[in-house]
Amino acid sequence: MPDTNFPDQASDIHILDPVWITMRDGTRLAARIWLPAGTHSHPVPAVLEYLPYRRRDATLERDELTHSWFARHGYAGVRVDIRGNGDSDGIMSDEYTDIELDDGVQVIEWLARQPWCSGAVGMIGISWGGFNGLQIAQLAPPALKAAVTICFSDDRYADDIHYMGGCLLSENMGWSSQMLAYSSRPPDPAVVGERWREMWLQRLERQPLHLQTWLAHQRRDAYWRRGSVCEDFGAVKAAILAVGGWADAYSNAVPRTLAGLGAPVAGINGPWAHKYPNLAWPAPTIGFLAECGRWFDRWLKGVQNGADSAAAYRMFVLESEPPARRMPTRAGHWVSEPSWPSPRIKRHRLFLSSSGLGETPGDASLTIPNHQDIGLTGQRFCAGLRTEYELAADQAEDDARSLTFDTAPLRAPMDLVGAARLDLRVTPDRATGFVVARLCDVRPDGTVAFITIGVLNLTHREGHDRVVLMQPGVAIPVSVTLNDIAYRLPAGHRLRLALSTAYWPMLWPSPAPLSLTVAPDGSALDIPLRPAIDEPAPTFGPAEVQREGRSEILRAATSERVESVLPDGTRQLELFTDGGLVRLDSTGMEIGKVIHESWSLHPDDPLSARTEARWSLTVGRGAWQTRTETRTVMTCDAEQFHVRAVLEAFEADTKIHEKHWDFAIPRDGV
Repeated sequence: MPDTNFPDQASDIHILDPVWITMRDGTRLAARIWLPAGTHSHPVPAVLEYLPYRRRDATLERDELTHSWFARHGYAGVRVDIRGNGDSDGIMSDEYTDIELDDGVQVIEWLARQPWCSGAVGMIGISWGGFNGLQIAQLAPPALKAAVTICFSDDRYADDIHYMGGCLLSENMGWSSQMLAYSSRPPDPAVVGERWREMWLQRLERQPLHLQTWLAHQRRDAYWRRGSVCEDFGAVKAAILAVGGWADAYSNAVPRTLAGLGAPVAGINGPWAHKYPNLAWPAPTIGFLAECGRWFDRWLKGVQNGADSAAAYRMFVLESEPPARRMPTRAGHWVSEPSWPSPRIKRHRLFLSSSGLGETPGDASLTIPNHQDIGLTGQRFCAGLRTEYELAADQAEDDARSLTFDTAPLRAPMDLVGAARLDLRVTPDRATGFVVARLCDVRPDGTVAFITIGVLNLTHREGHDRVVLMQPGVAIPVSVTLNDIAYRLPAGHRLRLALSTAYWPMLWPSPAPLSLTVAPDGSALDIPLRPAIDEPAPTFGPAEVQREGRSEILRAATSERVESVLPDGTRQLELFTDGGLVRLDSTGMEIGKVIHESWSLHPDDPLSARTEARWSLTVGRGAWQTRTETRTVMTCDAEQFHVRAVLEAFEADTKIHEKHWDFAIPRDGV
């Protein structure tokens, strides 16, 4: 039955939950819908958000802000649980499957047929919802006219939480452990009735460990090409607003999508981590829902508001600040480009030499050292998934063990806008390994701020779809494209390029330490420079933060980062994250989470790499209380990756299910 006990429900919004949407195979998906009053006589467009993250608890606080805002501005806000999650029937076997995307198309078709819908549908989503919104747009259901995709990727191999530059991200294991915990939570008895326990047990028994699939595909094969919209941008017909943040892992997709799409498209990249821009950090936040409303007004309602003729790309240019793990606000300024790629961006080439980065080609060969514990000062791959303390610290410690090249102090400010490219001619001492390139801001006070990074698995130098081993002692040319950025280096600062062959714990180490000799000829850094342009800066309205609904904090959230050195010299990083316990008034659900993550590595032994993730999630209401606990451990030897995992589920304090995994997967040039 629809939810009739919404204490803050205003007369101009009607909230329906559950609404059941039946797929062709009989599977029922659960939806929560915010409807403006009067839709029986004045149908409105629908805005769909389609996620596995549980509409009645895990995303409810954000949904009660986002979708009530849409309902108040003449749209039906719709949140649907992907099959196998929340209260929806079925099992979810993987990310972005053909079944998931086809279900999404069917949901759009269902929405367009409803008497309260005008027949026009838009999609909005962040991360998973940003991915599948763009993927469904590629399938081009006729009713889907526009989508807003946030913190997304158009290339599932190049820019997702699994691989980067052909290197294995340790977050690949962490995300698998998180999804194991997320998807193993039970449906709500208040919604599905007495069958909740049967549904839960079926879900638990068939729950996959996604890591087993992801780790089996170490090259950019057909598995990753499926769902990568960059494979066929031309299939997208809906108007796309692409949004990202420089502190997020997915900012590259915004300029790439702008360059690739033929459909109407615009982009925004702010200073933010992995969050909606009206709720994000670092500030400044923006009136993001108003931006979405303007986009949807143009493409779903036909309002001639200029959204199709505004600047193609608006971006926040970060300004230099002392580095810190937590930065609630970033200094900077907004700029815009009428098109992207922009003809106003000029490329400038700097050569690598023993005296630094400059206009003169190098004069001597230099060696990149092979310290294995470089990377501990780095930013977390996807900042914002856990805490606000995930940005890069002072880079000086990592730089001291890297091969670095500095410019002279700048005589005038330099705006880096776009993607830098590094060309190298290197001679390896082993057949496998990777290179890491970081750009840093060497500040006059002696601190070193992180700007951007690029990495390349050197066995992938001829393409990510193949492995070509190196020959020790034989020079090879390679090119590394660094992540897009917009960053202003002030006069008096130095631009630094730092090179290493390890970056732990972000990247899983190579089987053996790699040393690279960099030849002076053929080694240069190509940087994108934006000239000073006297034009009005983009402006945004105030961030929308008022939510329809209330929560009660039963246990406050806390976090702790602990770095230690064990007696044998192993360096260990531990993150303890208590996400707190919250009661949601709208549904009465009580949800909590506790996470313990650890990474350890001996500086001299890449095969000592070990990472572990433990998740404990609670979901309940009154006397009905459940808990799922997961633990995943990953190690390696020279030939294989080794994984052990366990899933346990509890009703009250009684364990009702336990499942184990223990497997090894061969290394494939990684």
